[in-house]
Amino acid sequence: MSRRTRSSRAAVTVAVIALAAAGCGKTSDVAKSDSGKKSDSGSYSGKGIGLAYDIGGKGDQSFNDAAYAGFEKAGKEFKIGGRDIEPQDGESDADKVQRIEQLAKAGYNPVIGVGYIYAPAVKEVSAKFPDTTFGIIDDEQIKADNVVDLVFHEEQASYLAGVAAAEASKKKHIGFIGGVDIPLIHKFEAGFKQGAKSVDPKIEIESQYLTETAQEGGFASPDKGKDAASGQIEKGADVIYHAAGLSGQGVISEAGEKKVWAIGVDSDQYRQNALKKYKDYILGSALKNVGGAVYDLTKSVYEGKPLTGVQRGDLKSGGVGFADSNPKYQAMTDVVDAVEKAKQEIIDGKVTVDTK
Repeated sequence: MSRRTRSSRAAVTVAVIALAAAGCGKTSDVAKSDSGKKSDSGSYSGKGIGLAYDIGGKGDQSFNDAAYAGFEKAGKEFKIGGRDIEPQDGESDADKVQRIEQLAKAGYNPVIGVGYIYAPAVKEVSAKFPDTTFGIIDDEQIKADNVVDLVFHEEQASYLAGVAAAEASKKKHIGFIGGVDIPLIHKFEAGFKQGAKSVDPKIEIESQYLTETAQEGGFASPDKGKDAASGQIEKGADVIYHAAGLSGQGVISEAGEKKVWAIGVDSDQYRQNALKKYKDYILGSALKNVGGAVYDLTKSVYEGKPLTGVQRGDLKSGGVGFADSNPKYQAMTDVVDAVEKAKQEIIDGKVTVDTK
């Protein structure tokens, strides 16, 4: 197995299925006929996996789709039921509580909120259903025996993205676009900048956030991403890294149209069908194995030994990484070698990546 292959082990393949309007938001189901199937040990009697998506919903080719990949894989492998529900535009915190409670009340186990926005809902509903295991992705504030905080060292993957960007840039001028100006996305920016400056301390880095709050559409507006990328390209950036969810599709499309490099996030965006028109300009993607976290949590519940507490993915565990699917990237041996060297230095503890 080559070093380049190992660096992309965290990637997941995403399949998108049709949606049907039902309940609070849009839902879809997997393995309906096997709903409530007992595990081999006879310990699982739930209805299946309950998954509530973050802003942007399924089809973002990034964060939510990574979660769906784990949902689908677990449902098929363990032959259990599953229901996933989309968010609605302009919804309130009460809507999120209703969505999580709807899944728990129906008997789904585990119930997983995709994104930090579900933290208040998971905290409230998990107290009402102590026998159900709840997962919350990208938040570690909830401390309860039946809640699993699924978090990641995003800054480590972003450091690799920064190394790749600085090595690949011909103009020594790169850019970062964050969806929303919040601490979680600051981790992406901090790691990216540190990685880039490890290659070239004088490199010029554009940095921009699309909105102050998620409600303003920072994670769900490709047009905002496209406009931001256009501005950074005009200023001279020839590699742009986004951490912007669905808005990142606009970043990638603009980069592709202007023939500069883009770096994707969360999923291996080079492999996403919706972005195939621009894939030649996707240098790589900073991976976050959200799908693996969903799968692992489901597996633990199915086997009757539910995870609990904080579960954090990093480079060493394969919970984060850098996708190397683009043959054009693989051909840039100097870039590949620099990224692999940086990865090993982080794993060995020689480099500690900034989070702010």
